Formats: sequence, C-alpha cells, structure tokens
Amino acid sequence: MTASSNQLLPTGQPRIDHIEMRGIVKRFPGVLAADHIDFDVRAGEVHALLGENGAGKSTLMKILYGLYSPNEGEILIDGQPVSIHSPSDAIALGIGMIHQHFMLVPSLTVAENVALGLPSSRKPLLDLDVVSERIVQLSKTYGLYVEPEMPVWQLAVGERQRVEILKALYRGAALLILDEPTAVLTPQEVDEFFATLNQMVEDGHALIFISHKLHEVLAISHRVTVLRDGRHVGSVPTREATKQSLARMMVGREVLMQYKVREAEIGQSRLRIEGLRAQSDRGTEALRGVTLEVRSGEILGLAGVSGNGQRELAEAIFGLRPITGGKIFIEGQDVTGKAPSVLNKLGMSYIPEERMVDGVIKDFTVAENLILQTHGDAPIARNIFLNRGAIARQCGELIRNFNIRTPNQETPIKSLSGGNIQKLVLARELGRAPQVLIAAQPTRGVDIGATEYIHQRLLDQRTKGTATLLISEDLDEILALADRIAVIYEGQIVGVVDREDADIEHLGLMMAGIEGEAAAH
Repeated sequence: MTASSNQLLPTGQPRIDHIEMRGIVKRFPGVLAADHIDFDVRAGEVHALLGENGAGKSTLMKILYGLYSPNEGEILIDGQPVSIHSPSDAIALGIGMIHQHFMLVPSLTVAENVALGLPSSRKPLLDLDVVSERIVQLSKTYGLYVEPEMPVWQLAVGERQRVEILKALYRGAALLILDEPTAVLTPQEVDEFFATLNQMVEDGHALIFISHKLHEVLAISHRVTVLRDGRHVGSVPTREATKQSLARMMVGREVLMQYKVREAEIGQSRLRIEGLRAQSDRGTEALRGVTLEVRSGEILGLAGVSGNGQRELAEAIFGLRPITGGKIFIEGQDVTGKAPSVLNKLGMSYIPEERMVDGVIKDFTVAENLILQTHGDAPIARNIFLNRGAIARQCGELIRNFNIRTPNQETPIKSLSGGNIQKLVLARELGRAPQVLIAAQPTRGVDIGATEYIHQRLLDQRTKGTATLLISEDLDEILALADRIAVIYEGQIVGVVDREDADIEHLGLMMAGIEGEAAAH
C-alpha cells in the first residue's frame, strides 16, 4: 500500500499523516532488544528518540525501515496495517533512513549514488542528466547544496550527509529517520541542517530524530521518547523537558553535566610540531605551516570548522599521511615521517576520527581488535605463535577496566554498539600508558553515558602526565576538558588561548577566519 493523503509534499509524493508502531518485540540470541515498544510520529513534527547505546533505538528504527523483522507487534500507516520486509518495501511506503555510517560508494559521483539501484527513465541508457537536474531542484528546495558531478570521496563529511538526505528525498521519503544526523557536523553546519529540517516539517514531512545531544533534541524536536534496556521509559512534550530530566530518563541516574578538572602538573614538552605541511586527498594544501606544542599533564584542544585540516593534521602526526614540510618531535626526538608502529613504540597513541574505518577491523573479533598493535610483542606473541592465554587475560582486563559491553571476547566487533566500539579503541590506546595521545573526535556519535565515561578517562590520562591533543568540533567538549585551546582555519593555527581567557564568541570568529589571536600562550 501507499500512504494516502490529499496533500502532496514538494517532492510530489503523498505525505504520511500518522505512522504507529505497536507492541514491537525483537529478540536476538540471548538479547531482548525491543520489549513491547510503542512509538508513533505525525506529519509536520520532529519526534526525538533518545537512549543509551544498546537501548533499542536503532533496532526499532531498523524494523521500521525493513532491515529487521519484528517477532511481535504491528506497524500502521494512516491507520492501515503494513508489512515491511525490506528497505525497498519501506521506500515504496515513503519511509527513508539516514544512517549514522553513510551508505555511499566513495568512487561514484553524487548523481550516481542517488541513482544507484533505481531504474533509468530511458533504459538501457543512463539518465544521469535527469537525475542531476532533479538533485539541483531538491537542493534549492531544502538548502542541501552539493554538486551532482562531484565524486563522493572528495566531499566533506557534512556534504556527504546532504547526499544521503537527497537520496532519500529523491526516492520520495515522506517520513525520514535520522540516525545521529549531527554527529558529524560542526555547530555552523548544525544550524544549516536544522533550517533544512524545519523547512521539511513545514512542508509536511514526518521526522524521527535519533541523537545523544540533548541541547539539539530540545532545540529541534516537538516530542521526545526515551528507551532504556529495550523498553519504553516515557514520552514527553519537548517543552516540558530539560537536559537533566532527559539524561535521568536515559541512564536511570543523575548524570554529571560539568566536570571538576583535577589539578595536574604541567611539565615538559612531549609533542612539538614545527611548520607542518601536508596535502589533502584532493591534492590541495591542507596544512600550511602548523606549529603547536603539547606538554605533559596538559590537554590542548584544537577547535575549528570541519574541513580546515583537522583530519590531515591528526593523520600527519601519526604517520598516516605524507608530510611535505615541517618537523614533528616526541620528547625532543625527531620522528618526522616515522611509521605508526614506530610512534607506538615511542609512546604515542591515536584515537582516529572514523572509528569504523581507521579504528577497528570490523570483521575481526573484540580480542583481535584489542591486540592489533601488540600482536607481535610478548607476552601476546610467543615466537611466531599467538599466546591465547595471555590474549584472553589481557583482553579480559581491558574489557573490565573500560566497561566494554560485549557478550564475549570472540564477538565480531561489528556487533557492538558505537559507544562500545569507541570504548574498545580507547582501551587499546590508553592501555599502553601513552606519553602522547592524539584524540580525534573521541565522542563523536556516542551516547551521553559513554561520553561522560570517555571524558573522565581523558582527564585521568591528564593526571597521569599524558600530553593530549584533543581534536573536536564540539566547542562544549573542548571548553570542558582543555587547558589551552588552539583554533585552526584553512590549515593554519590562527590563535592559541588559555581556557580561562576563552570566549565562545571570540573563538567562533577565529573559527570563521574573521579574527585571529596574535600571541600564543
């Protein structure tokens, strides 16, 4: 069936006035992921879905999108029961989903990605010109500007998200499920994105907004539903909710919103970068003479709008990107151009921005991912063989110490929630007691409980004397954790300020390249 309504959306599709999920149950071996959950959303509203990782949010939405089949329960569209056995069924009913990890083919263009899997209007020939024209129309309607001919691999993260939304709108989505849509966006991009969502709501779309960022939920949604341990905890009008009340519903306890930063002794320089230069994947100069210093017992926060060289800087420091100029020193030793394996042995750890791409091997088990960097060292290795007993002991200790929720050590990493995968990366990198830590977007896309945990771990490392370079597009995170804040713009450091002297408006101007701070502290 198709959604029936007298009112059409700007895309030309009928809108969905009301979609309901009643008594949804989903069981996996040993896990009750959804326990008789009720949920609904109406045209012209944003209904936020909150909960910690593993609470059942993604399971519920994957059932709505046809990726999972429920064991019990029913789905109704405008009062009529529907069967959704696959994403193609969902799309035919006007349901689209934007996943947290984008489902795009990097080597294809924007238009090719949008057209992928759809019949051409002039078979057997392609109709990419028609697709491109429609993309331009949708872009203008919703403010989702991208170039149809641009290869996806050359797009910034925020632009890739626009492509995902355009894909869903192109296929006629009346209901859009947004899974962590702002996890990859800067504050400026979030404002633009919310303007797009508000336009979609005004036009009659129904939106389900899954997020861990409570201030964004309060800003954009009309209703909030909270899940915990696979159960429906409660639904409230957003106007009646606060950050504290929502966090308490999610976690089942009071959550620390502010951190008491413990005193740490700021010591000698552990990481020094002088005039660093490197190119982007597009062959343009991404780093233009970056100079920074991080001392023991210090967290230096690097703030900036996405795409100003943050990713290239992290990769260049850790030996994952060729350097075209400048020097890198660890405790005075020149390590310019050294491989990651060498840097590991010299006491550097790296938490990458894209955990599923650079942080783990998703087809490996939990244990295999935990020993990625030490599998050749004693006691993990015994000559040319792996010491299974030592692996089990070491991995068991890391799983306990870092509160990684996994059925066992042999569980494939891809079966874990995003927050637990990030905890695993943290366990592997911090378990080696690093002297220098590069933490790139360490809490991107993880829930409030995991974020609180990761922040405390970073502060613990500070107390232990680790020199931490915290690269984050979340200004609140940087202001909560950093001792000093450096701002990067177009591949250059435009200012470094002490946290006590930091002003959000001033930082925002520096991030936009409008104002610089001449003196570095």
